[in-house]
Amino acid sequence: MLNTLEELINLIRDRKKSSNEDSYTKKLLDDKKLSVAKVKEEIGELIEAVENKSNTVHEAADVLYHLAVYLEANNIHIEDVMAELEKRKK
Repeated sequence: MLNTLEELINLIRDRKKSSNEDSYTKKLLDDKKLSVAKVKEEIGELIEAVENKSNTVHEAADVLYHLAVYLEANNIHIEDVMAELEKRKK
């Protein structure tokens, strides 16, 4: 399960180095306004899905993907986020 998240992060990092302008991930990485807009949009869609009790897993996956891209675009490493969460367990 967590392998999937690690693979996603590695894919995002690969796309960050790529020159493939056809990649949706690359477009989000290069356009911070678009990335912010997508995170906000996807969170809104998740909230709506939860309230309507439908399509929640799909919308949650969209939020995680767009958040991971946003974090990477802003040089916020998931490893640092996980370390912060680890500290909060105490």
